[in-house]
Amino acid sequence: MITNGHTSGAGAGRALGGVKVLDMTHVQAGPSCTQILAWLGADVIKVELPGRGDITRGQLRDVPNADSLYFTMLNGNKRSITLNTKTPDGKAIFTKLIEHCDVLVENFGPGVLDRQGFLWEKIQQLNPRMIFASIKGFGPGPFEDFKAYETVAQAMGGSMSTTGWEDGPPTSTGAQIGDSGSGIHLVAAILAALYQRTQTGRGQRVSVAMQDAVLNLIRVKMRDQQRLAHGPLNEYPNKEFHDYVPRSGNASGGGQPGAALRCKPGGANDYVYVIIQPPVWAPLAKVIGREELVEHPEYATPEARLKHLDEVFGVIERWTQGLTKLEVLDRLNAIDVPCGPILSTKDLIEDAALRERGIIVDVEHPERGTYKTVGCPLNLSDSPVEVKRSPLLGEHTAEILTEIGWTGSGVQELHAAGVL
Repeated sequence: MITNGHTSGAGAGRALGGVKVLDMTHVQAGPSCTQILAWLGADVIKVELPGRGDITRGQLRDVPNADSLYFTMLNGNKRSITLNTKTPDGKAIFTKLIEHCDVLVENFGPGVLDRQGFLWEKIQQLNPRMIFASIKGFGPGPFEDFKAYETVAQAMGGSMSTTGWEDGPPTSTGAQIGDSGSGIHLVAAILAALYQRTQTGRGQRVSVAMQDAVLNLIRVKMRDQQRLAHGPLNEYPNKEFHDYVPRSGNASGGGQPGAALRCKPGGANDYVYVIIQPPVWAPLAKVIGREELVEHPEYATPEARLKHLDEVFGVIERWTQGLTKLEVLDRLNAIDVPCGPILSTKDLIEDAALRERGIIVDVEHPERGTYKTVGCPLNLSDSPVEVKRSPLLGEHTAEILTEIGWTGSGVQELHAAGVL
């Protein structure tokens, strides 16, 4: 069986085999974290409200009476139990789940679990080895009790103010750096806590604020904020600078200039992003048929080119417009010019190499049939990942109750009472 580009042998070990995760998350930030833990081999038990489950099961639904892609693509490889933790039996079952598991992950609004009587101190008393992991919108401070969503986190983490064009509005990035970005940060915190527990025997509380995660992902802009004290940022294409880092379009953000250049046949994503490093200028000028620019005083050095970036990239674009983006990719890589075609979502979902590597995966689902999902981006040679479907609502309730040693009312009775 080929899984994520590796051949999986019978009985192959899993990096997080034996780790049990109590997944109290919903929507995207938390589920993106727990799905990675599940891919790495943890037994992730997703706790959901009876009758409805994670709200994303029904959001943006494209197939009637089936879980949405929003849900299925964030909850693979997990098991589902339904539970109303506001009922006495629900609290008792939840208590046993805490005692049974190694990690509890939640991304509720501030204070939700506390109000149900499950404060960190109580959880720690029930299971001293428990790692209690949380994603919140904000850390301690004036915004601590405020709700956050993807674009709110981008707005308040500095991403939107530095994304877009100088004369345009602040812009949200298509990458989910607020939600899934926070999720992968929390994965790192959980893994660190699990490792520390092997030495101390104790669990601990770990948390990630979405604002903080976004800020961490734009740290190069915080670098540039401090550089402004010494004058304009010369590698930026902007004409004016104030006391904050400006939006700079498609400038590379690094020390080397870059731009997205149009290609044939001129569609919405027929562009290639080209970066001009000093060593590649001469071979690049020759490839585009402008060898005279190699020694031209306005183009010959990186410092000279910075003053004429629009003209430089205009010259290169006149060449790229005669080729497709993949033809440009081949010709520029042959001379070591860093570049990348702008790949659309259609390009990516149909990419044979991504499919072969297990990054685009076909998954069979009992309600919606076959759907495509993004596979695990983490590759461990001794822990191959098999991407599995998301669970149906409450699909594993009975087996999980048996595993945790529940001896109270039976499943049918608990269902009738609104507990499950």
